[in-house]
Amino acid sequence: MLGAIGIFLYVGAEVSIGSFLVNYFSQPNIGNISERAAAGFVSFYWGCAMIGRFVGSAVLERLGAGIVLGGAAIAAFLLVAISVLSTGHVAMWSIILVGFFNSVMFPNIFTLGIAGLGPLTGKGSGVLVMSIVGGAVLPVIMGALADRIGVHYALVLPGICYLYILYYGIRGSRPHGVAA
Repeated sequence: MLGAIGIFLYVGAEVSIGSFLVNYFSQPNIGNISERAAAGFVSFYWGCAMIGRFVGSAVLERLGAGIVLGGAAIAAFLLVAISVLSTGHVAMWSIILVGFFNSVMFPNIFTLGIAGLGPLTGKGSGVLVMSIVGGAVLPVIMGALADRIGVHYALVLPGICYLYILYYGIRGSRPHGVAA
């Protein structure tokens, strides 16, 4: 179940960020560019995700899934925090770089979520797949936050999601009864 929460929050965070990039980049205190120009920068976010997937695959040959997931989550959280606490190009490029670290989250959460389920692996997989509904729920919540406090500060929501994913990667994905 902790893995299902992880998938819900990860997909929600990724879709929330991706959905608000154009609005974010066009803010006067962030990119101060037209929405059309801002749309061009969205490809950098997804390009970082593609590169991150390749790099993440190589890193997974040396490190465990939980460590890779925890490292990616803390990096994503820190980049979101930098973006929220800054303005201009620093805010813009730090949020673009989140895509790099997002790229390894789904496969690692999924792998950790079904580990050790034995005959329940099929049911566990189904629950994890259904958890992608976070990509429909969290952007709506982030939109409501953006309407109240602005899109810049609404990024706190994905930041909180990454903190949970950090917990799940480092501690929450361990089978019960395993010592720390």
